[in-house]
Amino acid sequence: MDMLARPTGNPGAENPTIVVALGGNALLAPGERGDVHQQFAHTRESLEPIVALAAAGWKIAIAHGNGPQIGDELVRNERSRDEVPPLPLGVLVAATAGWIGYMIQQSLQNALERERIDRDVVTLVTQVLVDPWDPELSEPTKPVGRVMDEDRARTLARELGWAVGPSAGGWRRLAPSPRPLSVVESRQVRRLVDAGTIVIAVGGGGIPVYREPGVGLEGVDAVVDKDRAAEVLARDIGADVLLILTNVDGVYRGFGTPGQELLRNLTADEAERLLKAGEFGRGSMGPKVEAAISFVRHGGRRAHIARLDQGLAAVNGAAGTTILPG
Repeated sequence: MDMLARPTGNPGAENPTIVVALGGNALLAPGERGDVHQQFAHTRESLEPIVALAAAGWKIAIAHGNGPQIGDELVRNERSRDEVPPLPLGVLVAATAGWIGYMIQQSLQNALERERIDRDVVTLVTQVLVDPWDPELSEPTKPVGRVMDEDRARTLARELGWAVGPSAGGWRRLAPSPRPLSVVESRQVRRLVDAGTIVIAVGGGGIPVYREPGVGLEGVDAVVDKDRAAEVLARDIGADVLLILTNVDGVYRGFGTPGQELLRNLTADEAERLLKAGEFGRGSMGPKVEAAISFVRHGGRRAHIARLDQGLAAVNGAAGTTILPG
């Protein structure tokens, strides 16, 4: 297992590259109202492993989710729809990528300054290319936004053209979630990362777009899974390691049962067998494991899935789940 590089200050060409994927829930604890002060506080708490990686000379890109935040944006859309035109999902993803990126960027800049680590930080609002014929675009299945009662859900579906469906505790909007193929701005991300800048990219999974012949890029009213987008970004910029941070210790067999077992090390083949056997939740751990498998099968050295506060230990092989080629 590779250990952290020896601290070197600014990273050199020989230092490894890592993509760190932060969940949107890292910025908002369950049960909280989620005002901006709470979100800033959680953002600061989430950055310890990234500061340590920066001190050790790693070249770093950060991806992040936006689940709770885009839910709030949808509420704002809904309640102001008689005053201003509602915005499509792609535009809302761009908006949350900007302001969540700002929170991470400023918090990380302050943390690096306190530790006297000379690294620049920048946020890029990035687009991800999807297939316009992806079946997911015609079959909205990903729950987004807040839980509501059935009457309200059906009213919004009628007035705003939403797809809605039952979800835990009520009804929610259902959005298309196509698979990302590539990151449009990956060359810019790679240049910055290779120069030592810490880049925050594919916020909220990135803005889904497709190429229209004779026109160019066009937006899609959809959302992209953050972990899948992080994996594509990692692949596009030639990263060595993918670190997915979440709210559980790692990948479990039999999760939620009395006999649950934390799986510390898996090959891609072993992980895929467990995935096909239904061991991992389709909307929770499943996409994370899929992303890790795809990353190591496309040239990545290793992927880690770990609890947020154990990110550094995971990279050192002392926590979480490590997925290797094979």
